[in-house]
Amino acid sequence: MRLTTPAIILSLRAHGEHGAIVRMLTPAEGLVAAYIRGARGRRMRPVLIAGNAVEARLSARTDAQLPQAEVELTRSRAPLLTEPLPAAGIAWSTALAAQVLPERQPYPALYDGLDGLLEAIAAAPSASGWGPALLAFELLLLAELGFGLEPEQVARAAADWLPGLQLTGRRLRRDLLSRPGDPAWDSRERLMGRLRRSQGLVA
Repeated sequence: MRLTTPAIILSLRAHGEHGAIVRMLTPAEGLVAAYIRGARGRRMRPVLIAGNAVEARLSARTDAQLPQAEVELTRSRAPLLTEPLPAAGIAWSTALAAQVLPERQPYPALYDGLDGLLEAIAAAPSASGWGPALLAFELLLLAELGFGLEPEQVARAAADWLPGLQLTGRRLRRDLLSRPGDPAWDSRERLMGRLRRSQGLVA
């Protein structure tokens, strides 16, 4: 296997003394896990931040083997992590994709949806600017994985993005994130609390 592809960093898990297994979302290969040497070193730490866009060069002797990867940063979203609300949006959306998507199954619409959401977070001055994009991403993910809402539910959700996120959250919790103490769900709960406060509502 040899592949060069754009990718979005989703998560990183330490492996060995300096390396890490990094999960990335790609347009054509879907979710890909790869070992990156020196991932926790000074040079690579700023690159391998969840939400960053990279060009990844993957190689493995067989398709069944965990590939090794080299990555180059193409778009940094690290500056967004200095603000609690954008940071929470990035943490949740990347954790969700990393946890629920099956490996090596292409979801090009989800890749575009996540990239669009991250761009909206970068461009919008407040949550009201990117809240609808977050809702659209959750609706798309549910539909792509076979847990889509009924058309009337989608229409109701789209009418008001914050209540819509409560609706998609219930479906995500029921069908995809049902384990007790699920870290991705904890990330969503933190995000929802911050979104409510940003809209002047009690968390």
